[in-house]
Amino acid sequence: MKRFFTSIIILLATLPMLAQGWPEKYDGVMLQGFYWDGFADSQWIRLEKQAENLSKVFDLIWLPQSANCGGQSMGYDDFYWFPGEGRYNSSFGTEEELRSLITTFKQKGIGTIADVVINHRKNVSTWVDFPKETYKGTTYELKSTDICSDDDGGRCKTWATANGYTLGNPEGTSEVYNKSCEGWDGMRDLDHASSNVQTNVKAYLHMLLEDLNYVGFRYDMTKGYPGKYTALYNKDSKPTYSVGEFWDGNATNCIKWLDATKDNGVIQTAVFDFAFRYNVRNALRGSNNDGNNNNWKQAANMKLLDANSVASNADYRRYAVTFVENHDTEYRSSTAQQDPIRKDTVAANAYLLAMPGTPCVFFKHWQAYKQEIANMVAVRKAVGITNTSTYTPILNNSTSCYAVQVDGTNSKKLLCVVGPNASSYQPSNEWKKVISGYHYVYYVQGIEPSAITLPVLTPEPTPTEPAYGGVPSFCKINEGEICAFFEAPVAWGAISNTWAWMNGKEGKEYMGTDWPGATATLLGKAANGNKVFKWISARTTAPDYIIFSGAGGQTDNLDFTNGGYYTKDGLKSTVTTAIHAIKADTNDNATIYDLMGRRVTNPQAGRIYIINGRKVVK
Repeated sequence: MKRFFTSIIILLATLPMLAQGWPEKYDGVMLQGFYWDGFADSQWIRLEKQAENLSKVFDLIWLPQSANCGGQSMGYDDFYWFPGEGRYNSSFGTEEELRSLITTFKQKGIGTIADVVINHRKNVSTWVDFPKETYKGTTYELKSTDICSDDDGGRCKTWATANGYTLGNPEGTSEVYNKSCEGWDGMRDLDHASSNVQTNVKAYLHMLLEDLNYVGFRYDMTKGYPGKYTALYNKDSKPTYSVGEFWDGNATNCIKWLDATKDNGVIQTAVFDFAFRYNVRNALRGSNNDGNNNNWKQAANMKLLDANSVASNADYRRYAVTFVENHDTEYRSSTAQQDPIRKDTVAANAYLLAMPGTPCVFFKHWQAYKQEIANMVAVRKAVGITNTSTYTPILNNSTSCYAVQVDGTNSKKLLCVVGPNASSYQPSNEWKKVISGYHYVYYVQGIEPSAITLPVLTPEPTPTEPAYGGVPSFCKINEGEICAFFEAPVAWGAISNTWAWMNGKEGKEYMGTDWPGATATLLGKAANGNKVFKWISARTTAPDYIIFSGAGGQTDNLDFTNGGYYTKDGLKSTVTTAIHAIKADTNDNATIYDLMGRRVTNPQAGRIYIINGRKVVK
């Protein structure tokens, strides 16, 4: 009886740990498996093919939000939450491909982190309607009363009142700032005080863990609702890993948010350490001025690495997910330059992967420096650095060089030296150099460099865009048809509509229907798995322009070509009209051309000619 009672006590003592959202003394490293508009590189099938190499380096991989958002999307305009017909065919692949990827990752020892967007949600057609989804016999649907009453600065309420709808509570009071939480005008902000919102979110999170087999969550935009709801949701779903995007460069504010997620005095999630990120950015560009400017062109100031962060706080570093770049800070384009690390990217990652907290490597950095990052992670793990390791700055008063000792397990230590003069720094004889690169050096103590096995990465094929691969054989044109074919992306759902019109016509589609036009006929699938549809005109005159659309998006206005084979990017080819035999009553006075377009006056029997725009056999 005593042994049984003791076991019960031990079991009960461990239960609160299950809901804490991030393990203590965790030695894993995470990869952000995407970047902004990285639809090609982050296709589920492509990531799955890289599982062998990824498993040699990473323990967790954070995927973009994986449900269908109604068009090409990074997932932050979330629409569907639950699996169903086409509802998890996203811009990154199909539901089947997603499940296969997560399964393969699990088999390779990689946990998959879901991007959870619950601060806001996209509507169906008005300010207040949301998708109605039935999942495992239960129907889930958000209502107008689940929308914050001050959403979009009151514009949503103005519309709702005028149309007879009631909204929910104002944006919740933030425990961090003691004022309204941040709103976002892009979509409807959800009122998490609503029991219906809580019911939907809890079911959604359970589905991600228990059905799709994610191991944890990355909560988007947690400044939009009080931290107590993250605690509520994690206590219910019990993810192994949870990290919130509380975008604030002030470490104190991030820590206050962590405190706001406590349940019975226990923090329920980790937080992205934006303070750590900005410290690295500032050090490399030599200034702590915010904003997109040319400060990065000046000399580095490595002393700025010593500024406060969540990871620098011994009481909270367990909950720090550190990073130096993500999809919001990266350089996207000349018109969306954001706030990237513009130099010394490898050195920035060397510092990241040496320090306590749980490092999260950015996908573009991994793509550019695979072997060096893999080597850094190998050294980190060989020394035994975890998210709660202690560290001591050894040289922190130089603008050109920074050296920090990080204590691992079993008296093993890592000395990370970064900065323009890193290679000139000479530590004491107890330290042995293990790896080095541009503006960084790793030394170890308590372990021989020869005892550290650096991973051997296998060559990966150059990725290619899943693309149009020619006209499928089932695409045929009957005699006299005016028609077009469309290869629809998987994210567009099961139905493709066609809108065609004559030049100068507006309003009604030229066949007399309202937008989105006539429903096309599903013919089959192309070699790349995309569904192919055929639109047939009921008129004898061709339109001038055409648009193809589905639940997930629409094409631009496209010039109409009879028999044209289109993808979302436009006309790719033309389907050849079927060959018809000339009947006895065929007009023999019709002009005849050969297949080279030359006029023929004496056609020969059995040969193919073009007569009245059709291929025929004479």
